[in-house]
Amino acid sequence: MSAEPIIVRKGLEGIIADESSVSKVMPDINSLTYRGYKVQDLAEQCSFEEVAYLLLNGELPKKVEHDNFCKLEKSYRKLSKDLTSIIKLYPTHSHPMDSIRTSVSFIGQEDERIWDNSPATNMDKAIRLLAKIPVAIAADYRTRMGKDIIEPKMDLGFADNFFHMCFGEVPAPEIVKAFDVSLTLYAEHGFNASTFTTRVITSTTSDLYGAVTGGIAALKGPLHGGANEQVMHMMKEIDDPKKARDWMLTALKEKRKIMGFGHRVYRSGDSRVPTMKKYAQKLAELTNQTKWMEIYDALDKTMVEQKNIHPNLDFPAGPAYYMMGFDIDMFTPIFVMARITGWSAHIMEQTANNRIIRPLSEYKGPKERAVTNLASRG
Repeated sequence: MSAEPIIVRKGLEGIIADESSVSKVMPDINSLTYRGYKVQDLAEQCSFEEVAYLLLNGELPKKVEHDNFCKLEKSYRKLSKDLTSIIKLYPTHSHPMDSIRTSVSFIGQEDERIWDNSPATNMDKAIRLLAKIPVAIAADYRTRMGKDIIEPKMDLGFADNFFHMCFGEVPAPEIVKAFDVSLTLYAEHGFNASTFTTRVITSTTSDLYGAVTGGIAALKGPLHGGANEQVMHMMKEIDDPKKARDWMLTALKEKRKIMGFGHRVYRSGDSRVPTMKKYAQKLAELTNQTKWMEIYDALDKTMVEQKNIHPNLDFPAGPAYYMMGFDIDMFTPIFVMARITGWSAHIMEQTANNRIIRPLSEYKGPKERAVTNLASRG
């Protein structure tokens, strides 16, 4: 009786690795929920701070819970003098994702509770990282620009404070809202590559900081978080809306990898795209940079027409961040600012019901063979 053939799912496609109550991706109806709430509703009706609380605690906060959460987050913003000094030593040519990865690792080294993975301690670590990651990103940005670091303000909200630390001022409320919406849309997305990385690391009973550092490394890749940067590089290369269709047709003919389109889970469009595109369009009109959305529409239409492949969240997020004034290499670190909430929720969920994640592989190498001595090998 022959054994059943082994089916290898490359990239673990279609494999259900565990249970989770953090979010649900529903590809059949192109929908995404956080703790049961539709992400587009959360983006429109809630602040990112409320969404962060929801992901970490399981429920939307009441007013007193919201106020206490925001107060605690603000109290943790300031970086140590040691970390600030180290940030100033980072090579200015390095990618900001390398910088924030190193900063998170150092923040972990500063925490004497490194091996304490109790629920209360991990929650506190998660809020500390939520508070400190934007400050570290902004400090590195200012340093690379040859400018003085701007300290966080404790009377500003999460999104407002990031603009303040990067540019020294808070832009129009419409721009801040678009940024806040993007953070909510990027906050969580099931067992994506970086989240699964954090869960694998956590399953070894390593610490939360180590898991997040691994998540940042995974997110850096252009096939994951780094795609939003590649989208804007592509749009800048095209530059003229009249050239967009021909550019896409040529790229498809040459079988180039076109970032910002398609998704491992969604097949008929990413449920987050309509909301992000709406705010990107508002930014285009507000900042008088409409050509980027004209290029967007031409590329989108041509790709769907030719391949029936729809954009993912990175496609509208790239030009949106560019129109907000951020350098392209800042896009993925901003993703980290948002996804730290989802990562932390998954790390705590994995810790609460842990079993080390250790899959098998199907061996395809040479059959067993004997070792010959050196002389007989010629």
